[in-house]
Amino acid sequence: MNNTGKLKSSSSELDLDRPNIEDYLPSGSSVQQERHGKLRLCDLLDISPSLSEAAGAIVDDSFTRCFKSNPPEPWNWNVYLFPLWCCGVVIRYLILFPSRVLVLTLGWIIFLSSFIPVHFLLKGNDDLRKKIERCLVEMMCSFFVASWTGVVKYHGPRPSMRPQQVFVANHTSMIDFIILEQMTAFAVIMQKHPGWVGLLQSTILESVGCIWFNRTEAKDREIVTRKLREHVQGANNNPLLIFPEGTCVNNHYTVMFKKGAFELGCTVCPVAIKYNKIFVDAFWNSRKQSFTTHLLQLMTSWAVVCDVWYLEPQNLKPGETPIEFAERVRDIISLRAGLKKVPWDGYLKYSRPSPKHREGKQQNFAESVLRRFE
Repeated sequence: MNNTGKLKSSSSELDLDRPNIEDYLPSGSSVQQERHGKLRLCDLLDISPSLSEAAGAIVDDSFTRCFKSNPPEPWNWNVYLFPLWCCGVVIRYLILFPSRVLVLTLGWIIFLSSFIPVHFLLKGNDDLRKKIERCLVEMMCSFFVASWTGVVKYHGPRPSMRPQQVFVANHTSMIDFIILEQMTAFAVIMQKHPGWVGLLQSTILESVGCIWFNRTEAKDREIVTRKLREHVQGANNNPLLIFPEGTCVNNHYTVMFKKGAFELGCTVCPVAIKYNKIFVDAFWNSRKQSFTTHLLQLMTSWAVVCDVWYLEPQNLKPGETPIEFAERVRDIISLRAGLKKVPWDGYLKYSRPSPKHREGKQQNFAESVLRRFE
């Protein structure tokens, strides 16, 4: 009993030495009284707004969802459907895929046997050479679309060659360019790619006036800006096509449009592209698969179903900035294609947040702390 008493007394003495955290926390009745009084520890360390923002980013990560592939839900889950699914696999891989490879091979044979002589033998007649090459590129893109059994429905007037205009579209995959190119030979602004795609870029697509750039090179941006201004001034140049998002998005969202296409001082023609995922997801996740693998995925599907809308041309309004103009055009495309707008820069997919973004968050937190001293 004595030992127990000693333990109780010693523990009570220890409790007296411990700081009571309740002394630093305001009670319900004294919060309003001490709102303008002395600064409390809880006021200084109250980071609940920052924690709420961080928790919200984890729960509702709209940025990551923009670049996430949505796998199809399995439907071959019972004994009745599984045999049908097996028959579909046999048809797609053993009948459709070989026939599509044959179609694509035939297209390349026809294209190369015509393009190479025209490119080298008609160098003295540039107008005729460009016209034939433009038709051949459109034909080759049609063979690509046929190799996926593409079911593409175009809405609106077909684009024409006019100076002082630029076409902008939302971006899901590199096949966006192929689908649009089979109707009109656009000169596209595109990231330089390695491998066989890069070879096509530097040879065949150069003939229609395409412009390539590298995201990591700051000098490339200045060169591209100069080439853009020169291209839109030419009356005989192919229509200019730009994907202002700067990266592939999964056709559920649209990220921020870069302002470069909207500060050229010319008419902007919006193009909305919407894929039906009933047979295949046309989104190209370049971080997980090469473009060759992406094409094989399309060629082994039943079909690629797509709608393309050529929308009403837009011009910069008086007092409107290029950034506001870009957002207005993004609203038009998102509404027509049924896409959700998110306030993200697509280039964050390839890099960490900029120091300005981090410093802005730090500044906001510092100001919230300083306000509690006032």
